[in-house]
Amino acid sequence: MEHIKNFYSVEMETQNGLIVIEGPVTPEQLSKYTFHEGLTSFRPPEQQKKALVEIAELEEGRIFISRKESLVVGYVTYLYPDPLERWSEDKIENMIELGAIEIIPSYRGCGVGKRLLEVSFIDDHMEDYLVITTEYYWHWDLKGSGLNVWEYRKMMERLMSSVGFEPYATDDPEITSHPANCLMARIGKRVNEDTLERFDRLRFKNRFMY
Repeated sequence: MEHIKNFYSVEMETQNGLIVIEGPVTPEQLSKYTFHEGLTSFRPPEQQKKALVEIAELEEGRIFISRKESLVVGYVTYLYPDPLERWSEDKIENMIELGAIEIIPSYRGCGVGKRLLEVSFIDDHMEDYLVITTEYYWHWDLKGSGLNVWEYRKMMERLMSSVGFEPYATDDPEITSHPANCLMARIGKRVNEDTLERFDRLRFKNRFMY
């Protein structure tokens, strides 16, 4: 499958001034930017930048960023599922994963995350993909947000549903290890039955055989 990457860029006014939301950014573009010190949900900012540059180098990798001038204040990543997770056990060519979304605290609550997702799905080629995302409560900023685990889950569902993601049941042990964890997926308009059947088989691996 050919992974076509058309570039999009929009400006957004926020309480902290004008920001640019753009992508998919190239590794070269990303290398020129500085990552805000508040981008620490997954790893320290410099290491996170290095990881995103590596994702941008992948054929299927798509990185969208929110930046104030040359300072990155948020990002979202898309790539094939992690080889260590069950979602990669069947190499479904048109199934990619929203691997991470992160916005620094001072830009939360003003629609930056939602706009970042919207821009990442402007491209009509995204209708060829089944996009999954796995939500684990241990990645959530419960302390910084002041939300409890259920409020945060509701907020994430609202955010993801704004671009067409829906919750899907699964028996994946990591997801079922806590009731707030969830699997969500966005099924593009041109995704065929074969892809959906293969996705269903990945979702439920422990069905009883009669």
